[in-house]
Amino acid sequence: MSKISFRFYKDHEVRAIWDEANSKWWFSVQDVVGAINDQNDHKKNRNYWKYLKTRLRKDGNELVSALTN
Repeated sequence: MSKISFRFYKDHEVRAIWDEANSKWWFSVQDVVGAINDQNDHKKNRNYWKYLKTRLRKDGNELVSALTN
């Protein structure tokens, strides 16, 4: 069973879900990006994350893993 939760960082809502099988919290990257950048526009957060992923992949970093349900 997974548990969905809302966390707050600098008054920004960050969605999280508890992965019971692995005993880990998973956080929405777009929400974290918005909280760090003090940005409430979901579209801008999504575009920033998209740009950052592309740039990091070009540098040989892999931040995102494929998750299956």
